[in-house]
Amino acid sequence: MELLMKIIQDVILGAVQGVTEFLPVSSSGHLNIAKHIMGIDDGGIFLDVMLHIGTLVAVLIFYRKLIWRLIKAFGLLVKDIFTGKFKWSEMDGDRNLIFMLIIGLIPLFLLFAPIPTTDMKVKDLADLFAQNKYFIVVGISLLVTSALLFIGNKINSRPAGKHYQKDIESNYSGNGRTRYTVLDALCVGFTQCVAAVFPGLSRSGSTLSVGQMRGINKQAALDYTFVLGIPSIIAAAVLEAKDIDSSMLTTDSLIAVMCGVVAAAVVGYFSIVLFKWLLKTDKMIVFIIYTAVLGSIVIGVSVFEMVTGNIVSIA
Repeated sequence: MELLMKIIQDVILGAVQGVTEFLPVSSSGHLNIAKHIMGIDDGGIFLDVMLHIGTLVAVLIFYRKLIWRLIKAFGLLVKDIFTGKFKWSEMDGDRNLIFMLIIGLIPLFLLFAPIPTTDMKVKDLADLFAQNKYFIVVGISLLVTSALLFIGNKINSRPAGKHYQKDIESNYSGNGRTRYTVLDALCVGFTQCVAAVFPGLSRSGSTLSVGQMRGINKQAALDYTFVLGIPSIIAAAVLEAKDIDSSMLTTDSLIAVMCGVVAAAVVGYFSIVLFKWLLKTDKMIVFIIYTAVLGSIVIGVSVFEMVTGNIVSIA
């Protein structure tokens, strides 16, 4: 019975991770909410790492053709650089995307910057804010996510004009550029860095919105967001993995965790499909309202807990 309950718990967390990793509603925020409701102060580092791997599998399968294309383009790019044939001004779309992905990852190094007067680094704030006593941070971050989605959606709905030039490739439709500039990539990369610190601030939602604010086509911005997330997810898993205490792992816990991984991968794949469809059909209002309402509820619960000293949970 204990194993069954553990499996159910990890499958629920896996499904939550799978849905919210790719939908613009914040996976870290929803995992904190789920754990808070179930009375789990810490689901375990190993579980967090494995759930990240589950969502990584989902995005790798969905973008397998693009990823393979980029791998081949990278090989040819390296060859051209060493043979002196490379020209920045003559890059095709795939080579441009490779460079912009690399540039977009640079701001993540800010997470390792030390915080003055403390022994913490910026990335440590994520663990701090994930604790129950900082539950209100999740609510505030969800409201910020809602605001960013609203702004991005409004900008994307504007008609194209001379200040919003089209550059649409065959697989994209709508307003905006399909190629990122260095400044675009840095802005999105910095946004991803901030989203990594605050649980409740959606990585996919905030980076998508910033891309749209920069004049990027919404589908191109979403693809960039998801592909940029691949090395980010890997890095997060690696950083968390070094803190895993293998002595705490048992056969039962491994079985339960693997069930959670499968749930994260399957649900994550269909979440990508759903998000792309909702974005294409201009239904982002669903997420704007949802994150605003949920953020308000979380703030209300947090204020209640701080006033009464009682933690709201079903445990």
